[in-house]
Amino acid sequence: MKRVTLLLLAAAFLTGCASTIEDRRKERLAAYSALPPETQSLVDHGQIKVGMSKDAVYIAWGKPDQTLQSESDQGRIETWVYHGSTLRPYHYWDYGYHGWGPYYGYYNYSPLPYLETDYYPVYYVSGEVNFQNDRVASWRNLPRAPY
Repeated sequence: MKRVTLLLLAAAFLTGCASTIEDRRKERLAAYSALPPETQSLVDHGQIKVGMSKDAVYIAWGKPDQTLQSESDQGRIETWVYHGSTLRPYHYWDYGYHGWGPYYGYYNYSPLPYLETDYYPVYYVSGEVNFQNDRVASWRNLPRAPY
């Protein structure tokens, strides 16, 4: 029961704030309508490319989790950083009462240890977009965090 409750809470937490491409397209309809048809198609599929505007990237990938400022010999660089998350299992030995609680039914007491699993969220950088002159200069997707 504890495991199921934690998984449901984690899933709600990890997906609760997500907006969809459709939501973001409606939010910035004027900017989306001004994009060329090829760029609109890429944005509709959550893809970006060099030369896209910030609005196009926002519609395709959403609001960045972090915004960083830097400078190179070519000028000011703004970097949008996106985070991903996954649930990492944590296995441990437990013993004692397990099963349903007193209000839900049967308690099972086991004097022998049994393997229990809990899950906790792991956050990682999943993508970065670099802008120069408010246009995508470079971008990259990063692999999911290993566990």
